[in-house]
Amino acid sequence: METWDVIIIGAGSAGLSAAIYTVRSGLRTLVLDEKIAGGTITNAPTVVNYPGFLEINGAELAQKMTEHARNFGAAIHEIEAVTALALQGDIKTVTTPTTTYNTKALIISTGSHYKELGVEGEQTFRGRGVSYCGVCDGPFFRDKHVLVVGGGNSACITALYLSGLTAQVSVIHRRETFRAEQSLVEDLTAKDNIKIFWNTEIQEIKGDKKVHAVTLKNNKTKQTSEIAADAVFVQIGETPNSQLAKTNGVEVDDHGYIKIDIHQQTNLPGVFAAGDITNHPIKQVGTAVGQGITAALEAYAHIKQPYHKKHPIETATQLSNTKNPSKP
Repeated sequence: METWDVIIIGAGSAGLSAAIYTVRSGLRTLVLDEKIAGGTITNAPTVVNYPGFLEINGAELAQKMTEHARNFGAAIHEIEAVTALALQGDIKTVTTPTTTYNTKALIISTGSHYKELGVEGEQTFRGRGVSYCGVCDGPFFRDKHVLVVGGGNSACITALYLSGLTAQVSVIHRRETFRAEQSLVEDLTAKDNIKIFWNTEIQEIKGDKKVHAVTLKNNKTKQTSEIAADAVFVQIGETPNSQLAKTNGVEVDDHGYIKIDIHQQTNLPGVFAAGDITNHPIKQVGTAVGQGITAALEAYAHIKQPYHKKHPIETATQLSNTKNPSKP
């Protein structure tokens, strides 16, 4: 049974950032991920709002983060899923199909997975025209007509990306306004080969060996219609990957996101969470990085500085008053 100072579950932006800081703090760090390191950012065709890069491919940014963590000394085990946890007591255990690990602190950064439409034909044609990743599958539909479902940032980014590959992009949105950033909306509406269907929902995805049509319903007029399409890209949000944590005593909110305080601490001592898995309201790569850093430094404090961990606010106040005794 291997013992580590810190184990991080999830090698996305939050987990990799945490690994960089735990290793720099002198902690033996293991990162586990059921997939390839990088997380969901690898699916982003372009990232334009991460400080330091005017524009960078999501997969490239993820690769840089992974290399950074590895070069600093973090052990990253890809394709090694966590199957069981034991989180009570000072030493936590993490079990995978190959072995069981012990750790003094655990950081959960398992992110989320794509929500599904739940309509007829979605599962039947998954991988045969139904996709949840524009970067992964967009190139298969060059010069075709594709649909993008959703109205947030991810839907707009995916539609813009696909508009450069395909002949026509139809955006299906159940409301009459987008909730995406204004700059994305402006770019989207300026594209000649993007058509927007407002107040519209997909009722059924049709095809034979692959997708060839979609049934739509206007939720205001109640009218239905059928349009030809070669692919449907579903971009309607994400669901947190928190089930394993929840069943092992980690508290989650009504939507399944792990509850944290300002120190990324969960309800269990020595168990922290960071990134899209948490109930932090903003789901961006920048906030995931910041949460990962905070979780790493708090994990270090949990292991190395127990007094500071117990009294972080009081200690900071005392130090401030010592340096400025005249300050009230």
